[in-house]
Amino acid sequence: MGFETKDDAGIYRIAEDIAVVTTADFITPPVDDPYLFGQIAAANALSDVYAMGGKPLMCLNLICFPTNKLAPDILHQIVAGSLDKITEAGAVLAGGHTVEDDEPKFGLAVTGIVHPEKYWSNSGARPGDVLILTKPIGSGVLFNANIKKWVSDQAMAECLAALTVLNKLAVEVMEPFEIHAATDITGFGLAGHGFEMAMGSDVCLEIRIEDIPIMQQALEMYEKGVTTGVNLDNRQLVENNTTFDTQLPQWHQEIVFDPQTSGGLMVAVSESQGQGLIDALKDAGARNSRIIGKVVERENDTVLIFR
Repeated sequence: MGFETKDDAGIYRIAEDIAVVTTADFITPPVDDPYLFGQIAAANALSDVYAMGGKPLMCLNLICFPTNKLAPDILHQIVAGSLDKITEAGAVLAGGHTVEDDEPKFGLAVTGIVHPEKYWSNSGARPGDVLILTKPIGSGVLFNANIKKWVSDQAMAECLAALTVLNKLAVEVMEPFEIHAATDITGFGLAGHGFEMAMGSDVCLEIRIEDIPIMQQALEMYEKGVTTGVNLDNRQLVENNTTFDTQLPQWHQEIVFDPQTSGGLMVAVSESQGQGLIDALKDAGARNSRIIGKVVERENDTVLIFR
């Protein structure tokens, strides 16, 4: 598995029953707290291995840091936050690399494993499948609105709690189920990653906006006129192949283009297993999991329909 499918990680078989999963991801700070930044960045990077159905084993730090502007203790806290999530994932930190930069950036190169016949791709969705999303969306607009101090403490706390949750639990719950396609929802937003799944699978995704789990106050911020620097790019990426079969105002539509950091998994699973998977996820603690739509035959250039 390489970059031809626009999947979240690469896969390389090294034995009959073992394949290596490899990925890298780093971000700029969405929060001021360095420990929390490390946690979010690590969860975000680890997620790409989980999106392939893999198990993370080893990580390398990827660090850009302005040593002439920020104290060494801040870097130590970032790494400590990251190590907290790496350890929770059952992986180890094996080293890394740091370069001087004007703006701090942090992430991980992650190596994991998966069975060569049991990995997930974003290109296997089948007509008749249901779509399940495991985390709420809306973190992008909340971070921007929080700069203006428009977001309540409770809403921001709930947002950050969602971002620091690893997708490890969801993958473990999904293991007995037949997952046809999977991706994590990150920078391209729900629409962008849904577009990649639909195009790769040569199907159409019908998504019910009212069923999408949305973070508290995210829609309110879009209604106030807040947006992000990539919403427009995400919209332009899919607009020629997307239909809004509903009379939603544009500010409400923006939620599906909202860029996520450390977002949840979106998976396609047969309708007969859909409710069982939802029940299992909620019983395990992933209470925001929802069936948000279905996979249908593609009839024309439209691959995304929001109802």
